[in-house]
Amino acid sequence: MSKFDVFLSFSGLDTGRSFITFLYKELDRRNIPTFKDDKEPRTGREISPELIHVIEESRFAVVVVSKNYSASSRCLDELVKIMEFVKKGSLTVMPIFYGVEPTHLRRQIKEVAEQFETHESKEDQQKVLSWRQALFSLASISGHCSRKWNDDAKMIDVTADQISKKLMRIRARPRGPRRASSIVGINQHMKAIDKLLELNSNGSVRLVGIWARGGTCRSALAAFVYQKISQHFKSHCYLGSVKKITKGRHMSRLREELTNKFQSESRVKNQKVLLVADDVNKLDQLDALADDFNGFGPGSVVIVTTQDKQLFASYGITDVYEAELLRFREVRRQLIRQVAFNEVSIAAVFESVVVSQRVLPCNG
Repeated sequence: MSKFDVFLSFSGLDTGRSFITFLYKELDRRNIPTFKDDKEPRTGREISPELIHVIEESRFAVVVVSKNYSASSRCLDELVKIMEFVKKGSLTVMPIFYGVEPTHLRRQIKEVAEQFETHESKEDQQKVLSWRQALFSLASISGHCSRKWNDDAKMIDVTADQISKKLMRIRARPRGPRRASSIVGINQHMKAIDKLLELNSNGSVRLVGIWARGGTCRSALAAFVYQKISQHFKSHCYLGSVKKITKGRHMSRLREELTNKFQSESRVKNQKVLLVADDVNKLDQLDALADDFNGFGPGSVVIVTTQDKQLFASYGITDVYEAELLRFREVRRQLIRQVAFNEVSIAAVFESVVVSQRVLPCNG
């Protein structure tokens, strides 16, 4: 099942053909994969294990609480699951109070009280209690209130902007390589690579290579470049460890991986795209990726890292940054700060300090 960045929870009776439709279109226009349940009727249907999985795999849940939201057992079931994942820290919820007062939801008075009286006459008391708790928790979170906006379009734009910015920060932190900020002279490396990237160009897809002996350092440098420049592109993807993705598999697996990360091929067709393909070791891998990046739009950049310099020449990549020697350094203040803000564990700091005492050339 495809992963979505945003899950929309809403009452189809109130907003399914109006506000939600426009919000979904705006998120889609920004290439943000969004799940919207279009099956009707939404009211009264129990949520399936598949839908629970969609919620779990999403990054954000936008919960649009309208007049009939708390009257729907289906909506409340969704909300319970959403708040469970929020509590675990795997999901961020963004409430939108559409034509309702958050205080009425928190205190569960007026029309909300009437709706819950109906639930209590039909449903198990423990289930109703879980609904009440989930609604109270949601209403205690700061969100947009439609009555404070002149029109829905502005609220939709602001909501989409907030999601886009948060996703940008998330996607700019690729997993795997060590923190590039611990590479000695990282800013000097970045300046040299920046000259090869020509970010202001609107020409055809630009291929840039990064070479270094040490795989760990090379990946860290590529990740740093990705973090610094990804905001300049409509879509971007960090494809880590290409060598491992294709090991013992057909090259079509690489294309599938790339398509999954972009959610679909059509989302990047003729757009300005950044692709970082890290740790490439075969020409076949570049040939497989070329089926996709040849369709990227003007100004797109494809960064390839490898330990085999000959691979660049064989593929015709002439803009190559060669880092003969990359070193990691100990940054005690930074590590202490990371622990203080729970960014890394004590064990990770201990390991980093022990390794950095030697300050040796990075051999991967």
